Amino acid sequence: MRTSDAMSEADFRSLHRRLRDKAPGGRAGRGALETITGTQVLAAVREVRSGRAVSLAAPVNTRIAPDDADPAEHRLTAPASGHPRARGLDFARDRFAMNIHGDVDSHLDALCHVIYDGTLHGGLPAADVLSPDGADALSVDLARDGIVGRGVLLDIPRLHGVPWLEPGSHVTADDLAAAEAEQGLRVGRGDILLVRVGHRLRREELGPWDVSGARAGLHPGAMEFVAEREVSVLGSDGNNDTAPSAVREVGFPVHVLAVHAMGLPLLDYLRFEDLAPVCAREGRWTFLCVIAPLLLPSATGSPVNPLAIL
Repeated sequence: MRTSDAMSEADFRSLHRRLRDKAPGGRAGRGALETITGTQVLAAVREVRSGRAVSLAAPVNTRIAPDDADPAEHRLTAPASGHPRARGLDFARDRFAMNIHGDVDSHLDALCHVIYDGTLHGGLPAADVLSPDGADALSVDLARDGIVGRGVLLDIPRLHGVPWLEPGSHVTADDLAAAEAEQGLRVGRGDILLVRVGHRLRREELGPWDVSGARAGLHPGAMEFVAEREVSVLGSDGNNDTAPSAVREVGFPVHVLAVHAMGLPLLDYLRFEDLAPVCAREGRWTFLCVIAPLLLPSATGSPVNPLAIL
């Protein structure tokens, strides 16, 4: 865990090329989701012992906050004025709308979400894929049948004996390896890797803050660890990226490396405060993980409520 470790743009671009060229899912198609096989899903099912299911999502935010100027909108549309009929049948109805890629709500980033040098994952020209109607390729539709596999939670604040990492802290490859060793596991091919930085707990205890200026996340160099282990999905209770960015010229380097170079879907702003204590108490940090995005065929992402089943 470090608070400053700058990377030059040249070094970042070199890292981008290395990760792109050895991406396990290739440079197109379903990307890193290709690393999950039927055999691995069956093995993940054997992680279930008690049958307990734990949500990894945060409640959807509907109030303006320092980290959410455009919160989700949810309102009752019927009965009119909130007054039901005194007799006979009536229905309560509501409407919901949200900015999928906000800084509070739990969501999945599709492979069409990150544009770098005018291209998407696999070198596809973004202008040829994206339109006001959505994305013609690499959309969240790649995960239309859900993502099911072995989930692995690496708890970085626990490793350092703190409740959360302070905003601006970087999670390094050494942190990931140390947490892996301390928790007695090894991240492997096809795993759904979840990295806790404590962002959600800090928000709940101290209140929201402007995360565009300061938040804990992964250092770009940590993506070498992720690439080596060939995981299928990367998620965090923060944005995955640190702010300020370690690469001055690139605001979200982990997003660029994961989504654009590696074809690795990201889960942003999850919540691990129910799961982590269970894992610590039971002494196991792996579980069956089920992620079911909405069927939005041309969307760049989706709200999600991932489940850990222990």
